[in-house]
Formats: sequence, structure tokens, C-alpha cells
Amino acid sequence: MVELQSGFKVKCLRSDRGGEFTSSEFSKLCEEGGIQRQLTTTYTPQQNGVVERKNRTVVEMAKAMLHEKNMPYSLWAEAVHTAVYLLNRSPTKALENITLFEAYSGRKPGIGHLKVFGSLCYVHVPTETRQKLDAKSVKGVFVGYAVCEKGYRVFDPFTKKLVLSRDVVFDESMTWNWKAQTDTQDQSKTEIDFSLHEVTEVDNNCASPCSSPQAEEQERNIHDTAEITKPYDHTPVKWRSINDILAQCNLCIVEPEKYEEAAQDQSWIKAMEDELSMIEKNGTWELVNRPSDKQVIGVKWMFKTKLNLDGSVQKNKARLVAKGYVQKPGIDYNETFAPVARLDTIRTLIALAAQKGWKLYQLDVKSAFLNGKLQEEVYVEQPEGFVIQGKEDRVYRLHKALYGLKQAPRAWYGEIDGYFAECGFEKSLSEATLYTKTRGENDILIVSIYVDDIVYTGSNQGMLNEFKKDMKEKYEMTDLGLLHHFLGMGVIQTDSSIFIHQRKYASSLLNKFGLTDCKPVSTPLVATEKLIKDDGSGAADEENYRSL
Repeated sequence: MVELQSGFKVKCLRSDRGGEFTSSEFSKLCEEGGIQRQLTTTYTPQQNGVVERKNRTVVEMAKAMLHEKNMPYSLWAEAVHTAVYLLNRSPTKALENITLFEAYSGRKPGIGHLKVFGSLCYVHVPTETRQKLDAKSVKGVFVGYAVCEKGYRVFDPFTKKLVLSRDVVFDESMTWNWKAQTDTQDQSKTEIDFSLHEVTEVDNNCASPCSSPQAEEQERNIHDTAEITKPYDHTPVKWRSINDILAQCNLCIVEPEKYEEAAQDQSWIKAMEDELSMIEKNGTWELVNRPSDKQVIGVKWMFKTKLNLDGSVQKNKARLVAKGYVQKPGIDYNETFAPVARLDTIRTLIALAAQKGWKLYQLDVKSAFLNGKLQEEVYVEQPEGFVIQGKEDRVYRLHKALYGLKQAPRAWYGEIDGYFAECGFEKSLSEATLYTKTRGENDILIVSIYVDDIVYTGSNQGMLNEFKKDMKEKYEMTDLGLLHHFLGMGVIQTDSSIFIHQRKYASSLLNKFGLTDCKPVSTPLVATEKLIKDDGSGAADEENYRSL
């Protein structure tokens, strides 16, 4: 067969001293064919180097495929067969720009038919093999590719049989719940035979060079439950998409709403201590006697779990917030307006950096509002859980702003704007949060501010490093490195271009409206959809519908 398929004669055969290779019949066959034999030294498996390593590669790949889908070990032969099938059609460093299949057959392999091993699929049942009320398809698990036929090998978990068919519809995002089926088997105390020797062939009316004559009497229904052991009782198998599981995982992130809840978790206690440490370090307040002629504003703790762009937890953040809603204009505060960078400005800055080949960097000012100096006389209560013993009647007088105060954004903007002016930055006439600094004729540094987030870029790396150093000396900063996420946009920077996307926002919308498993269509309305008259009984949720 090898000689016919490859067009070459076998001249030499190398093997170990296994009984299948040293029998008299095999030796006689090689002598008659003029094939030279080369055997390894006795008890020296090291001489099988390449073969042994290839066998290990195949076995490791098969094990990974089974474990990924939690499939039973009884399907190991199917996994090995599929692993070899895929390896023969995959690139290898042993051959340059060619696969093993192409080297052997002389033609490039097709890969359009490849599917995810172990995925859920539906096999069409031909009309000749089913009764009138039988299902037109049966559910199964994809386990490989037919060798002598143009079709797929599908395992039916109910009948424990293999089905060979060409007409298969795949749902590669879904996986069979093998654990649920195993639990059911344990409850019924019935051992199910996972033997793969019995194969049911579904005739697809396609010619095959090595297909055997069909039996006179075919099995009429490949989903006939009468063949299943009677004491075995099937329970409904639950199907869950991976997207749904990931969405449910996010539900475990519970943020405390009150101090009493946060006090039960050491990580939140540390977050509150870090916040107070930052306030003390900035000289934000001082403890004084309670004034009789001034309003004392209450404070409360706010808790937030900060996430990375991929949805993983970055850190727990506690913020001490003043109850600014009790402040009175003209008494407790005057000016409140503070400009922030517009989205168009950020997009223009990204476009400029992409055109010039510059890198965008990001800094985060820790507790930015705590740096803003107050012009008004403001007093706040001691924070819950951190009242100083023996001084319970005292209050804090604020020298700098706290989050929640009406004038806090304005105070922070006045602070950072004054600092940039001292450092020689020039403010844009059309954008109050865009600053530039030049050095010589060609070097420029551009900075944009959005509250406590700072994005900067420029033509001179030395100026960028100097700016970052000065900012860290002036304020408590977090160096976020290259810009990755800003104002809901994801930013991907390469050597030659910059890409922006809203993948996280799109995913949150899909999760909110339960569309994580939706499939794309070319038009918003399916052409074959059958419309029925609406009687008004099943009205949609107007709020959700409009928000979408």
C-alpha cells in the first residue's frame, strides 16, 4: 500500500525487536520483497529515538484532547486517531513549508472540514432508516474523521455506538456534559459498555473506494433506546455555554455596601487604612474642636472592586466620601465647574501619535482630589470605624478637598493647572485640559487630563521620562506604562500602528441582555422568519428594550 500510494519502493525497514517484526512470516515477506532489515540492539529503546518521541507526542496530544472536553478514557482510540490525523496536516520543522500529508501524497491537504474534537453535533438520519415520527437528527459528540469515507465519526452517548456520516451540523461552542451522565450511571448502579467495536454506518449515498457491501438488513433507528440496558435511566443533560459560565463567575465579586460588611474582610480593612494613610500624608485635614457656628458634613465609605481590561480583579479600593449633598451654595462652596478632556481630543491625540510613530503613556494620580486646596472653611465628621478614642467629639477641618465635596473637582483642576503653568506648559485655547511643552524646534511633549487620569506622548523620550519623574515627585502616582485602556476604550499599540476597540463594553452589553450565545446574521431580520400577529399579551420590558 505504501509503495502504491507514494510511488516509491521500500528498500530498507528499521524496527525494534518486537515479536510482530521478528516473526518468521514477516522475515520471509521482507526477503521475498528484497527489503533490507535493520533491527535495534536488544534492550536498547534509546535507538528508537524519533519513533518513541513521536509516539509520546501523539499520546500527549490525545490526552490533552480528552481532558479538555472531560471525555471518558474509553474514547482514547478515537482521540489518538484524530491526533494523528491532525499532526499529518500540521506544519513541522522537519519539513520546510510542507506538511507530512503533502510530502506523502503530493498534494496540499484541505482544512476546511476540520472541527473541534469533542464538540456537540447533530447527525442527520436518512429517511430510509427512520420511521415517520422519528427525529430527523440525533445528538452526538464529534470524535474524528472517517478514513475510507468522506465523513465524520460521531459518538452517540445514548446508544454507545459510533456513527459515520457526511451530513453533520456542528455546534463547536458546546460540549457534552459527561459528568452529569456519569452521575446518572452511578445512581442506576448499571455499568454501561463503552465498547467502540460496534459501528453504525449512516449511508450518505456517496461512493467510497474502500467501503464494504452493506448488510441486508440495516438498523432502522440509530437512536433506538430499546438497546440500552433497561435499569439505566437517562436524566436530562444540562447544556451551558462557556460564555454563560464566565458571566456567572463575575457574580462572585460582591462589593460591600456598608462599613459593617467591609469590616468582615481583611482586604477591605487594608483598603480603608490605605485611604486614610493617603489623606494623612497629603495633609488633607487636622483634628479640631467641633465649631458651633459651622455645619459639619458627614462622611461615608464607598467600596469598589477595580477590574483589569480582561475582567480579572485588579484590587479592592475604598474611598472616603463627603456627603456633599448637604452643602449649601455660597456658604460651603462657590465654584464647582472643572473641565475634563473630551473624547474627540483623546481620539485626536491617539491619531497624532499613530501618524508620528509616538508611544502613548498613562499615569494615574492616587486620590487626586485630596491634592486640591480649599478656599472655603469646611469641617467633616470622623470616619466610621476610625474614630479616635477619647476624642469622639472632635471633627476634621479640611485644608484640601475630599471626594464628594461639590468643589473637589474644581480644587483639583486648579492645583494641577497651576503646577503645569509653573513647569512651563502651555494650555490649549480650545481644550482646557490639553497642555503642550516644547524644547528646541523639533521636540514636543503633549499631556491630556481626565480628572485623575493623565495621558501623555511626545517626540522625545527624554522629555517623557523627565515628565514622569517630576509628576511622581510632586504627587502620589501609579505608572500604568503604555496606554491600554482609557474612557471605555481599549488601546493596542504596535510598532507601526495603534488600534482602539470597545470589546469590554460590547461584552458587557451582551451579558446584560443575555445575548452572549447569539450568532451573527447578514441582516437584522431573518429572511425565513414566520411572523404572527401580536395580541399584546407578551409585552416586552420597555426599559430594557430602549436601553438596548
